Formats: sequence, C-alpha cells, structure tokens
Amino acid sequence: MRLLKATAFTALLALHGLTALAQSLEEGLSAFQQGDFATALQHLEPLAKQDDARAQYNLGVMYHHGWGVTQDDREAVEWFRSAAEQGHTHAQSSLAVMYRHGRGVTQNYSEAVRWYRRAAEQGEVTAQFNLGSMYALGQSVAPNPVLAYMLENLAAAQGNKIARFTRNESLKNLTPEQITEGQRLASEWQVGTPLPTETDTWP
Repeated sequence: MRLLKATAFTALLALHGLTALAQSLEEGLSAFQQGDFATALQHLEPLAKQDDARAQYNLGVMYHHGWGVTQDDREAVEWFRSAAEQGHTHAQSSLAVMYRHGRGVTQNYSEAVRWYRRAAEQGEVTAQFNLGSMYALGQSVAPNPVLAYMLENLAAAQGNKIARFTRNESLKNLTPEQITEGQRLASEWQVGTPLPTETDTWP
C-alpha cells in the first residue's frame, strides 16, 4: 500500500513538473510573439538546454536576428541544428537557409538541399519553395525544371505568394509535357512521403 502511494505521489510530481514546463514554454512563446525578448529568453533558454525543440528553434531565431541577445549566427545554427535533429520542420528549413547562404557555417549547398528536403517532405511550405528554387538554379542538384515546377505547385497550394509568381513564370519556359509531369508529381505526392529526386523524372 505504501509503495502504491509512493508511486502515485511520484507520478503526481512528474505530472506537475511537466505542467510547469509546458506553462513556461507557453509563456516564453507568448513573450516572443509580443516582442518581449528578455522575458522570452528567461523562459526559453532553460527549456532549450533541456532539449525542447520549440524552445531551441525560437532561441535560434533570436540569435539569428539579435532579438534580446547579441546577434550570433553560429549560435543560431547550433540551436537550429538541435531542434532540426528532433524533427522540427521550421528549424530544418532555417538550418538549410543558413547552409545555403553561409550564415554561421561554411556555405554548403548539399547540406542545404538535405535539410530543405527533410522539412519539405513534412509539408513545410518555405522549404518546398526553396528546394524548388535550388532545382531551378541547379545548386548542388542537376537543374530540373520539372521538379522545380512540382515544388512551386506544392508551395503555391499552401498559399505561398512568391511560389505562385515563380510557378506562373516557370510556365513560360516549360513544354506541355513538362507541365503535365510537374502537375502529376504534385498531385500524387503526399505529406510524409519521400519527394522525387532528379533521378526519378526527366528534366
């Protein structure tokens, strides 16, 4: 009986601890949204150090922009990476941006493509658009207007206005066969499944 009571008490303490952490995270995110970065830092930094991916991502954003902290892209990259490795899609997309432009890390298009792809396959709209632009430009991948058009379609379908514009511009340079193939790939793909690569379709 004593063991059962002790177990229940331990579980209650654990639940209380989780509730407190969740409350601290919400307070940190709320402060972040309101531009109160001093309060955001107070709540988010301890949670980030405990491997909370949302806290890590937002802390990375703060370091990237210098909001409430000294601007430091290398520090931003480390927080983005920590969150990205846990599957946080915005962090994956942000880490890809850092690699693509050489912010806080040595510029590396291959790493940018890798992280854009991971986020894009989970439906992250910015990553879909940016991965499409890398296919359009041939950055670390063979230029492939069909895949670029497919990804522009996916991003545009989620309301990305730049993707809508570039998709319409792409139409001017695609053959009817390429348009049909890009539309087919976009309509058949499902979130959570691998995106096609340059070896899966013709350019």
